[in-house]
Amino acid sequence: MDLSDLIDRNATFTPDKAAIHFDGRTLSFADFHSRIADTARGLKTELGVGRGDRVAILAANHSDYLVLLYACARLGAMLVTLNWRLAVPEQLYILSDSGAKVLVVDREFSAVVAQLATALPDIKVVGLDFTPDRAMSFDDLVAAASGDGRNPHTDTSNPLLLVYTSGTTGRPKGAVLRQEALIWNAAMSHHLHDMRSDDHILTVLPMFHVGGLNIQTTPALQLGATVTVHNRFTPDAMLKTLAEDRPTLVLMVPAVMQAVLTHPQWDDTDVSSLRAVSTGSALVPVPLIEGFERRGLPVLQVYGSTETGPVSVYTRFGGDLARKTSTGLPGLYCEAKIVDDHGQEVPHGTAGEVVIRGPNVLYEYWGNAQATAEALRDGWYYTGDVGTRDDDGYFYIHDRKKNMIISGGENIYPAEVERVLHDHPCVAEAAVIGKADPKWQEVPVAYIVCHKDKSTDADELRGFVAAHLAKFKIPREFVFVDTLPRTALGKVQHFMLREQQ
Repeated sequence: MDLSDLIDRNATFTPDKAAIHFDGRTLSFADFHSRIADTARGLKTELGVGRGDRVAILAANHSDYLVLLYACARLGAMLVTLNWRLAVPEQLYILSDSGAKVLVVDREFSAVVAQLATALPDIKVVGLDFTPDRAMSFDDLVAAASGDGRNPHTDTSNPLLLVYTSGTTGRPKGAVLRQEALIWNAAMSHHLHDMRSDDHILTVLPMFHVGGLNIQTTPALQLGATVTVHNRFTPDAMLKTLAEDRPTLVLMVPAVMQAVLTHPQWDDTDVSSLRAVSTGSALVPVPLIEGFERRGLPVLQVYGSTETGPVSVYTRFGGDLARKTSTGLPGLYCEAKIVDDHGQEVPHGTAGEVVIRGPNVLYEYWGNAQATAEALRDGWYYTGDVGTRDDDGYFYIHDRKKNMIISGGENIYPAEVERVLHDHPCVAEAAVIGKADPKWQEVPVAYIVCHKDKSTDADELRGFVAAHLAKFKIPREFVFVDTLPRTALGKVQHFMLREQQ
């Protein structure tokens, strides 16, 4: 078996059931299965894609994004998901590093195609929603399908996803996830959400990231549930879908939660179909959680990374959600613990690095044995995140190790200060970084985004933090800005703030 067989089986059980709604069109599971099979045949016979070959996609969310994923699984090929927010030189680097044989690109991001002829002339281009010069469209590829759409020796042990991390320093690294990682990841998502085949998932986050792709979307399709895909997130479109199409589950990041909660139509939108809202981030401000709870919506938290599929630690539907600053318990099919710099587990309540072990974890970093050896030790993936675990086993993520501020010999975790700042009624967003200091080595500096029509000043915020945290944790400076730099999943890019110092 390979991963696409799960779609085949659902097409046998429920051929007429809606698998994907996208852009006013619906693919039944029978349609979805047929398009996957035809795409696999087209890739193999028209473009020569074989087992282990890399097929890249540069596109906003689209139903054929998911078709391509399962077609690659059918062939034993690998899908390289390109972040469309990157600059063209960054995308060209990933295409070169991955050795991509094919690039599927939508019209919106076709600027990269013009540079391929010079930089990477051997890559074959397919237009997702248009026909590029001297190339074919995705529909042409499907129409040309013939012959056998499988490759020998393809099974769930084959690598499937090659997803490049954002790379806070140096070049990004390509995390390799096997097909079986997506199966175990899905099983944990089913447990996390108490997901059922009659669920209806709304996908608004970008699928170039494992969060948008694998926290709800692929688990739902592999279970036989229905997914509505939005090309990209807009609060207007999301609220309209919630009211009219009645999805039961949705995944948001804090920035999306904030946009929805502050939308003028939020209070009047019927959200009664939702069983829960899920969110994935190291830091989810409590006021955002409480904003959804006031509408009767439980907020489920999930922690992980590109390298873990990403589902690894979570709170689950029907479980204990009282610890609003906790990301939950280790998932059903993986292990997690907190260790010191020597890899030894630390006592509960003591900060250390979060490590994960399980079948959902990456196989390797593409072509980077050194990075693989550093990240994978004795079967454990070292996340680079600092966290603690309480006496009941619940995890709390404090920050990235590289974000930790050392001031006068004391460790300051920016996320701890950020949590306090988010409780201030005027603060919409906050990010804390370290700034070099001749006396203390580093001192904390806070970047603040205020709510619309609200304002505060440094003295007020300094006093607010002082009432909750030790003196050495109080930011020495408060910088008021309009926006914070964020990743595709809404996490603040602290390294970019440090570069502005």
